[in-house]
Amino acid sequence: MSVRIGINPITWTNDDEPDLGGDTPLEVCLTEAKQAGYAGIELGGKFPRQSAVLRPIMERHGLAVISGWYDGRCAEGDVDAEMVAIGPHLQLLKDMGCTHVVYADASYGRHGAIRRPISERPSLLAGDWADYGRKLTVLAERMADFGVGMAFHHHMGTIVETDAEVGLLMRHTGEAVGLLYDTGHSAMSGGDPLAMLKANLDRVVHVHCKDTRQGIVAKARAEDMSFMGAVLEGIFTVPGDGSIDYLAILKVLYDSGYAGWLVVEAEQDPKKAQPLTYATMGFRNLVRIAKEAGFTVTS
Repeated sequence: MSVRIGINPITWTNDDEPDLGGDTPLEVCLTEAKQAGYAGIELGGKFPRQSAVLRPIMERHGLAVISGWYDGRCAEGDVDAEMVAIGPHLQLLKDMGCTHVVYADASYGRHGAIRRPISERPSLLAGDWADYGRKLTVLAERMADFGVGMAFHHHMGTIVETDAEVGLLMRHTGEAVGLLYDTGHSAMSGGDPLAMLKANLDRVVHVHCKDTRQGIVAKARAEDMSFMGAVLEGIFTVPGDGSIDYLAILKVLYDSGYAGWLVVEAEQDPKKAQPLTYATMGFRNLVRIAKEAGFTVTS
C-alpha cells in the first residue's frame, strides 16, 4: 500500500491570521516545500485561481496540487446555491487533477468563532442533524458527479468540531460524504484521535497530520482559549514532534487499505517555528513512521 506525503502552505503563511507569515511569497512556500521533500501541496490564499496560470508554476516546482480548502455554507443555505458558489473552486481542483475538495462548513460564523473562546462556537441542535445530513449528502453527490469528491473537514470553531459530532455527521450522511481526518482538531476538541479514526475508518478519504503539544491542549481547554489563541501559544506542531501516537494511527490506516495523501498541516508562528526547519522535520518524521507502519511512500 502506498501513500504520498504532502504539506499545507499554512506552515509558511496563515490565511486566517496575516501576522503569521502574511508577507511570505508563494515562491518561498513552493521552493521550500520541494526542498523539504514533499510531493505536493494544498492550495492557499496566495495561489493563482486560474489553472492556466497555476499549472506551469506547479510544474516548475515539481509539486502536485493536492486539494484546496473551501468555506462552505451548507447548513445555512440551500444545495443549489452552494453548488453554484463552489463551482469555480471545484473546476480549478478538477483541472489540476485533484480527487477531493477540502470542505469545511463555516455556517454561522467560523471566522468569528476561531477567535472566540472554545466554548463559544456554532452548533447544531439534536433535531437538525437529519436534515443537515440529507442536504450535505446531496451536495456531496453532486460534487462527485462533477468529478471532485467531498472530504469533509471537522474543524475547531465549526458545527462539526468534536469526535461525537463527527460520528453524528457520518451517521446522518451517505457515502458520498468522505471524511477528512485531522488528528490535531480531534485532540484539541477534547477527543481521542485514534478512537475517532477507528470509529469512522470506512469514510476516511483524506488525512491531515497535525501533532499537538499536550500541555498546551490542556491549558487551552482549561482556560477556554480561542483556536487562534492556542495556535499562537504553540498548540500545534509537525508529526513526531508532539504527543499524538502517529505509528498507531498510520498502522490503522495501513490495515484499512488507505492509499491517499498524508498532509502535514501544522499552523505555528513562523517567527518561532522556522518553516523550512519544521517542514523538513515533519516530512522526515512522517516518512519514517509511514514506512514503519507498512506503507510505501511514493513521490
